[in-house]
Amino acid sequence: MRADRLVAAVLLLQARGRVTARELADELETSVATARRDLEALSSAGIPVYPQSGRGGGWSLLGGARTDLSGLTAPEAQALFLLLGPAAAIDPDARTALRKLVRALPSTFRADAEAAAAAVVVDRSAWGASTVGHEGGRGDRRAMDPVHLAVLQDAIVRRRAVRLRYAGWDSPEADLLVEPWGLVQKNDVWYLLAPVAAEPPGGPTPVTGVSAPPRSFRVERMRRVEHVDRLVERPAGLDLSAEWERVVAEVEHERAAVSAVLLVESALVGYLRSRFGRHCEVLDEEDGRDDGRSRVRVAAATGTMIARELAGWGGFAEVLEPRSVRDELAAIGAQLAALYGQVPSG
Repeated sequence: MRADRLVAAVLLLQARGRVTARELADELETSVATARRDLEALSSAGIPVYPQSGRGGGWSLLGGARTDLSGLTAPEAQALFLLLGPAAAIDPDARTALRKLVRALPSTFRADAEAAAAAVVVDRSAWGASTVGHEGGRGDRRAMDPVHLAVLQDAIVRRRAVRLRYAGWDSPEADLLVEPWGLVQKNDVWYLLAPVAAEPPGGPTPVTGVSAPPRSFRVERMRRVEHVDRLVERPAGLDLSAEWERVVAEVEHERAAVSAVLLVESALVGYLRSRFGRHCEVLDEEDGRDDGRSRVRVAAATGTMIARELAGWGGFAEVLEPRSVRDELAAIGAQLAALYGQVPSG
């Protein structure tokens, strides 16, 4: 488990002061490339680990060798626990290591470290339909600004409101005040979970407190992220994982707003499922037919999305219902025929 290695790397650096990637690899029984990636991950997360080139070089923990964690500053401790928190939720050894690290921290840092550990949820499953639906597929991915993620992490730990310049998938950019509850990494995409904060009529100061249910905001769609010097009051006993499950259920419900029943070549059902994910249900295999086709129900946010996905299947998939999806496919077919039906004379 990577969290185990990261903890071991920090403790080894504190004990020795400096190690090479080869030495770390030998200690942890990993490849040199894996050891180097772990060291780079610690450095990029804010832990004061720096490489030194040349003879006698290696990786050092700024401040020299230490035998415990009391030398970490508050931001450094938060960064470490932001890394370990998600792993601790799913791995018993990482959870034990996290508890030991918390006890080793100075009491003044302990609360922030624990808050950081609970600030991130990792959801390794893909959305029900990675290429169909309101979140969009890989084609609309933008590069995420790592500075935005760092600002959000800090705001969550410090319980500060945040002002976003945000571009929704179907709306123009807008300024929003939000009350960050936590971050979620789902299928390599980062989301902020936060209610939108109300603003008083006379000024920009957010009215904080327990308000509307949280919304999910894709970090890569944030154009600007700024702290607002105002405390956020989160609900008592907040369960970030449970809140995220609620958001996922709502999103998946929206993705399945329209369904269609079709006949598809049985050999292609697996590929159809890869396109529609959980929103592809085999109703019966070949249905007593002798033509090698299966009856399948698929769903998406709109009938147009279903039609566009199936248009390239040609005669391999026949939509039985609803009529609206059949009409969409007929319109697409007419457009293609008009565009390509006439062969240019030579």
